[in-house]
Amino acid sequence: MTDDIVASVVRQWQAVNPGLDTGPMELIGRINRCAALLQQAEDAPLRAAGLTRAEFDLLGAVRRTDRELTPGELARETFSSGAAVTKRLRALQERGLMDRRGDERDRRVAHVRLTEEGRALVDRLLPEQLAYERAALSGLDDERRGELSSRLSELLVQLEGRLGGARR
Repeated sequence: MTDDIVASVVRQWQAVNPGLDTGPMELIGRINRCAALLQQAEDAPLRAAGLTRAEFDLLGAVRRTDRELTPGELARETFSSGAAVTKRLRALQERGLMDRRGDERDRRVAHVRLTEEGRALVDRLLPEQLAYERAALSGLDDERRGELSSRLSELLVQLEGRLGGARR
């Protein structure tokens, strides 16, 4: 197996500081590098549709919950700030993909839903996106993908418990 970029960085650190425990860097560095590469590659179908990953996440959250959501609920579902959600919602509304209505009892509350065009776009894009992601992972067989997914899930549950960010 050839060295990855993280192995090279670790060797450099060990050369200048031989006693340094680079174990955390080896794992977190690889996770971060994989995430960066996947982010660049996996968004091609979304870019072709004129969407960012964050915008698609908002559309997907409303589609998968299959109900209207408030901007606060969308922020929690997508791990985004309220300001970021507001900005993205405005852009998606301008494109006719989402629609917002005020609450009859509390004018401070808004309810967000997909338009028919938004629903159709998500339903068309999601299979394309999943196929693209499947192709990005094609170097791993089903067993290795399952094992990696399970291990990353363990890490995620542990980090969410200690560092916060767990879904409510």
